[in-house]
Amino acid sequence: MSENRPIVLTIAGFDPSGGAGVLADIKTFEQHKVYGFAINTANTIQTDQLFCKIEWTSLDFILESITTLFENHLIEVVKIGIVPSLDYLNEIIFCLKKIFPSIKIIWDPILKSSTEFDFLFLKNQTLLIKILEQIDLITPNYNEIMHFNPEAENIKTTVKLYSIYCSILLKGGHNPTEIGVDYLYSKNSTYRFPPKTNKCHEKHGSGCVLSAAITANLALGQNLKTACKNAKMYTENYLQSNPTKLGFHYV
Repeated sequence: MSENRPIVLTIAGFDPSGGAGVLADIKTFEQHKVYGFAINTANTIQTDQLFCKIEWTSLDFILESITTLFENHLIEVVKIGIVPSLDYLNEIIFCLKKIFPSIKIIWDPILKSSTEFDFLFLKNQTLLIKILEQIDLITPNYNEIMHFNPEAENIKTTVKLYSIYCSILLKGGHNPTEIGVDYLYSKNSTYRFPPKTNKCHEKHGSGCVLSAAITANLALGQNLKTACKNAKMYTENYLQSNPTKLGFHYV
């Protein structure tokens, strides 16, 4: 293993189109010059336009995979994507923290596919908060954050509530008033990241790319603010790469 490349891990689904999930993450890791490991939480049948079917990986298989990798390699930052339940996610996080208590964890809370296929429901608030307390960053969009607490009056109320437990990068792709503007919320600070251009093409899996880029940047030693800012720039280049739903990765 090259000593000048940190190792990062994605625990996410397999999308055969390569636009989302672990394939998109690995492409992003490679462009950032970190070495990417991957564990599949699910196999899917889908394209960039259509989601057909998903088969979840057993939790025991996931946990054994994590243990095996960490017994042989130093992994300081992990990204988690689609999971079937909060209990499943909690077990993964418990395993990671037991092995390496100081590990950084990024969760991209994918609640449904771009074709409206539901993956995860957030009904157990006690367990959700327990999970967030163990995570460094979550990366929801405007639609996803409202599912965290449907009874909240507005997004600001929701963000204020959950940013007590972990940092939140609220992605601006669905921002109704500031399209493309991302906000990073932490317990004591807020940062605004405007887009460098509004001439972007919608992409399948762009949220995966963004969270993977943040993961890589953290592994490279950047602080959270810088990691998010640079990841946004990378993702915007990805969005501008071509007019199709499947983008090209370059530095």
